[in-house]
Amino acid sequence: MNQFKKYVSALFLAVTLVSVVGCASTSKQEGTGEYIDDSVITTKVKTAIFNEPTLKSAEINVETFKGVVQLSGFVSSQAAVNKAADLARSVAGVKSVKNDTRIK
Repeated sequence: MNQFKKYVSALFLAVTLVSVVGCASTSKQEGTGEYIDDSVITTKVKTAIFNEPTLKSAEINVETFKGVVQLSGFVSSQAAVNKAADLARSVAGVKSVKNDTRIK
């Protein structure tokens, strides 16, 4: 019986460790909490761009990974490129912005 308790305890510990490691982040994969945070940041940046009348939000893509926002797509001017980046930087939680938008 004592051996059985040790086996069950070891199994429980192994499952717990695998679960925790599965949710941890790596340099190329986010943990669950980071994914949720990045989703919130992405939504806030998209909202800021949508609410800016000088930008066409449908032509600007927003992706976030570990707080780094990447903007891509097409805009009409250099001023629009700068405005999109400024709006993204103004969102709480944004660590940096990679602006890959292009002028069409």
